[in-house]
Amino acid sequence: MALLTVMALLLVVSTLGAAVLLSSSTESRIAFFFRTGLEARHAADAAAERALLDLIAEPDWSLVLSGAVRSRFVDGLPSGPRSPGYGVQLVLDEVRNLVNCGHAVICSDAELDAVTAARPWGANNPRWQLYAYAPLALLLPSGVESRSYAVVLVGDDPAETDGNPLRDAAGVTDPGHGIVLVRAEAFGPGGARRAVELTVARVMRGSPAGPAVRILGWRTVS
Repeated sequence: MALLTVMALLLVVSTLGAAVLLSSSTESRIAFFFRTGLEARHAADAAAERALLDLIAEPDWSLVLSGAVRSRFVDGLPSGPRSPGYGVQLVLDEVRNLVNCGHAVICSDAELDAVTAARPWGANNPRWQLYAYAPLALLLPSGVESRSYAVVLVGDDPAETDGNPLRDAAGVTDPGHGIVLVRAEAFGPGGARRAVELTVARVMRGSPAGPAVRILGWRTVS
């Protein structure tokens, strides 16, 4: 009887110990995902602000919207996969395609112009172009670490009615002239992914201040 009692007590204690370990492991995982998600959100914000510096200096936003001009915040040509170093591999064109038409393979013109709940403007739907892409660590001072990889895309303002999302409206009185959308995404450990979207307008100021941008909207999209 004494042996059976001891064995029963050991079984209860073992079960309690396993429950405590499982609870501790779950809490650690929750804390990890919260931390990496928060880091990715701040990384997306930082990447958007960095891209704006180059947009300000770009005299013709049509070149940006067509994909002919990119930011200086890049880590090489956009072709080929990126391996940030934590078991995640990114293909930049797939990131762009997912935003444009919801799947990783190349988007057709019909898909890009399709009227959907997320893209209701038809021929004026933004055709997102890769503008900046690099590890966020390139922006940080020595000694400050980040495990996030940032991708910034630029698209035409859907308020335009010219039916050409690869060109900024030419006339200053045209809707959407001098206005573009900026979408910054950051990818981090554990599958963390956060994205923000900005609507920005060009502002021309007198010398010596020079050109600037005004942020018309800034929202978290994922």
